[in-house]
Amino acid sequence: MWIIAGLGNPGRRYEKTRHNVGFEVLDELCRRHMQGSYRTKFGGEAINGRMSGKSVLLLKPMEFMNKSGFAIQRAAQFHNTPVENIIVIHDELDLPPARLKLKSGGGHGGNNGLRSIIEQLGSRDFLRIRLGIGKPGAGKEDGAGAEHVLSPFGPHEISEMQDAINNAADAAEAIVASGMTAAMNDFNGVNPN
Repeated sequence: MWIIAGLGNPGRRYEKTRHNVGFEVLDELCRRHMQGSYRTKFGGEAINGRMSGKSVLLLKPMEFMNKSGFAIQRAAQFHNTPVENIIVIHDELDLPPARLKLKSGGGHGGNNGLRSIIEQLGSRDFLRIRLGIGKPGAGKEDGAGAEHVLSPFGPHEISEMQDAINNAADAAEAIVASGMTAAMNDFNGVNPN
């Protein structure tokens, strides 16, 4: 069993914000592979299906970003899923907008969702698909990062980000089908331009 978790915040207020690109990638994977709709389970919205002949659970933790690890840990324990079969898709301030970076293991880099996952799983060794959202513009004051991640994409960014969301979904499919090393070779640094 693979678990693919997309990070974001629940509620209409956060839809289509930079912090919720993980949810959007999951919705694209759901559209491509799943039958039916998400159901409430594990403290999140979940749906089971198959990708590349393998069992997959798509999971959107719904206890807000800083508690994302609880739903993922519950799902992993229920399905007896090893940490190396958990893919977490999240926004990344330190990457240019729409740039992809795949990574195996590592720290939380200040992302409270990743911090929670590391704490709850007791491991840093899960797989990550990082989707760049860029940093706030020059001259912004301290605290602008929080405002930036909770803001919607501008009209000039929407098309590029939709392509990036599709690329991130492709990367998740590649990890499940061929493994992390092959997927990293194909997708690291991919930018839709």
